[in-house]
Amino acid sequence: TNSFGSLYNQDNFIQGQHGCGNNWARGHYTEGSELIDHLLDAVRREIEGTECMQGFQICHSLGGGTGSGMGTLLISRLREEYPDKIMSTFSILPAASPESIVEPYNTVLSLQYLIEDADQVFFLDNESLYSICRRNLKPKEP
Repeated sequence: TNSFGSLYNQDNFIQGQHGCGNNWARGHYTEGSELIDHLLDAVRREIEGTECMQGFQICHSLGGGTGSGMGTLLISRLREEYPDKIMSTFSILPAASPESIVEPYNTVLSLQYLIEDADQVFFLDNESLYSICRRNLKPKEP
């Protein structure tokens, strides 16, 4: 336990039995559809504790199956349930030389949902983030 442990409500940690295996469709249609109702329930609980909720900020990676597939599913479902709230995303683009061959496809499949459902999209380059961290934090291992 550390000082950051109290920042998060443990009831809001949601996990599935399987990963999405870098597959956008599994994140959006298979694994994501099994977990989305639990995820939306956690969001509703947090919203009930606020006085004047303005919108959402979603951080997700576009290269993997969970961030791209389930992330866009979450964004589209939040847009359906809360159409008048601001939807901002901080979407991390995969590296130019991806670890997985499907990362560019996951990104392209996600773009349509971001265009339709997000009010603001901030793209962050994974390579640049890594370079900044390496230069400023100087980790012993990547």
